[in-house]
Amino acid sequence: MRKARGFTLLELIIVLLISVMAFGAVAYRTFSGDQSARIQAAARDIASALRYARGQALMSEVPVGVAVNLAENSYRISDQDKIFRLPAEMSISLVVAEEELSPGGEGAIEFFQDGSSTGGHITLQWGGLTRRIDVNWVTGEVKISDAAS
Repeated sequence: MRKARGFTLLELIIVLLISVMAFGAVAYRTFSGDQSARIQAAARDIASALRYARGQALMSEVPVGVAVNLAENSYRISDQDKIFRLPAEMSISLVVAEEELSPGGEGAIEFFQDGSSTGGHITLQWGGLTRRIDVNWVTGEVKISDAAS
């Protein structure tokens, strides 16, 4: 008589249980990193908009700014119509010169023909994560840092 070869039901259940636990661990790491990736991407997008505005001001010799609307969680470049929206879970704050603030909850960082700017910084927060975009008022240089310092 030939002996039947194969897996027992108990062995199959153990393998399935280990597989489910492994997939759960991978899914948890993927989704917990999603928040960090999204706030970093938003910070890079805003920094790119600021650098674009500086480049446009240098080329066109006309001031170009990036306006941040705190009430609508959005920003736009002054020489374009497109509005860029941030996720609702992400909060944005802005520190700029008083004359760059408008009563409607909008503030701007303006770049001039010589590359300088009005300066300031934009802070993004989401949960415990913070990204800060600094704009140097003398050079117009844009930097991203991980924490508000």
